[in-house]
Amino acid sequence: MPSLTFVRAFVAVLAASVFVLGCATAPSDPELDAKAAAVLKGSFRVQGQAKLERLDQDETQKTCSTYAGKAVPKDVGERIEKANLATVHWPADGKYVGDWKSGERIAQEGRGMQYSDDPKGPVGANCYACHRLDPQELSYGTIGPSLYQFGKVRGYTDETRKYAYGKIWNAEAYNACTNMPRFGHQGILTEAQVKDVVALLVDPESPVNK
Repeated sequence: MPSLTFVRAFVAVLAASVFVLGCATAPSDPELDAKAAAVLKGSFRVQGQAKLERLDQDETQKTCSTYAGKAVPKDVGERIEKANLATVHWPADGKYVGDWKSGERIAQEGRGMQYSDDPKGPVGANCYACHRLDPQELSYGTIGPSLYQFGKVRGYTDETRKYAYGKIWNAEAYNACTNMPRFGHQGILTEAQVKDVVALLVDPESPVNK
């Protein structure tokens, strides 16, 4: 499915063509956004756990959409990060690390939340789609930075563990308008699963740190 940014650009081109022909007044940005959203929703149908609510943007997404392809102003970025940091659900027990072996399975698992997936089945983070973690993996993405030796490089400290937990829970809290999903914030992963992925990154026994 095309993104809202792509659809908005397409609608803008059509609107500009009409304007050049003298048939209408060029629409404003809010009007283009509304038309783009309508086109996007019109091409989407509810099926299984895939609901139309997924197309509704929160304030962070709306703001980032306005800067698609452009640098986010420093003050806007700081505002986004502050607002999202306030939403991070920190563990009540104060522990940020779970089981790295479970974290490895979550990192490799790409299923979950698609219309064709069982809502009661396993949900993964699909980390290897964007990152390098274990050097033994034959295939990994390069959209995100390499996470190989994450703990070894950054140190096995409480500060590193807390940062990793917060970044996985809501990446917007640390990097405004990032491409990284907000795994905990958007309910993709549970608190326990986030802890397990943190363990994959920071446990000295994890293959990530070998």
